[in-house]
Amino acid sequence: MGTMTTLPTRHTWTVDDLDTMPDDGNRYELLDGLLVVTPAPSRRHQRISMRLGSALHALCPAGLEVLAAPFDVRLAPDTSLQPDVLVASMDELTERGLPTAPLLAVEILSPSTRLYDLNLKKARYEEAGCASYWVVDPGTDATPPSITAWDLQDGLFVEVGAAEGEQTLSVSRPFPITLSPAGLVGDQARRG
Repeated sequence: MGTMTTLPTRHTWTVDDLDTMPDDGNRYELLDGLLVVTPAPSRRHQRISMRLGSALHALCPAGLEVLAAPFDVRLAPDTSLQPDVLVASMDELTERGLPTAPLLAVEILSPSTRLYDLNLKKARYEEAGCASYWVVDPGTDATPPSITAWDLQDGLFVEVGAAEGEQTLSVSRPFPITLSPAGLVGDQARRG
């Protein structure tokens, strides 16, 4: 997988600039005016995204919608993020994006985005009032996969649960769901 790139600039990028970006398979995001370009995700990343999106969709109550990247979350004129998976109120969604913080933003870590997802993006979602933020770590041959969940409490993200490998994570926001990191990452598709 390629590396994350930030493009140097003499000016602050805006969401209007995103409309001029090429349709080249890369993900283009803005964080406080900084353009961040990441390569297309790996197969493992996509597997996790699909399985997580399916699990959330199966339990999603009326009035909410589960979407996967690329889908713009425009938090400010100079900030447009694309969480790997999100849950938002259908009333707040437009055809082109979400003009406010989602109820849930999920990022799936990769070597090129790990620090960005765990620090800058997490802080920006917290500042914007995102109710819940989850990070899925696919793991490696030496480490098990994991998932960590934070909920916004008094304006700050507080860890509300974590699981690794075959353990399960149960959360109540944005709606009750129980997940196993191993179930999201496993190489074998579920059948039956």
